[in-house]
Amino acid sequence: METLFDKILAGEIPATVVHQDDDVFAFKDINPQAPVHVLVIPKKRARGFESLKDATAADAGAFIAGVARVAEKLGLEENGYRVVFNIGKDGQQTVEYLHAHILGGRKLSWPPG
Repeated sequence: METLFDKILAGEIPATVVHQDDDVFAFKDINPQAPVHVLVIPKKRARGFESLKDATAADAGAFIAGVARVAEKLGLEENGYRVVFNIGKDGQQTVEYLHAHILGGRKLSWPPG
């Protein structure tokens, strides 16, 4: 099933791209929850976080390393940031495509939700 993120990755739906490389595609969230709120998706499609248990270590590692590269590019390393994976309906996952939210640019509160 094609998702919104498949269409963004294919260029069929516009997005504000902040980074892309061989492994990941990162773009600004259209409903930001922090001054910096970027979504990072793997270019090698995976349905959700649970897909990582069947992925090769190289593919899973490439995605996680890609998230770290995006956070560095956004200048968030000095003061910190949060990486969030929403998983399933109770976790508020709205798009069935593996993605990480990078949130930063302010002090984040705890606990979330």
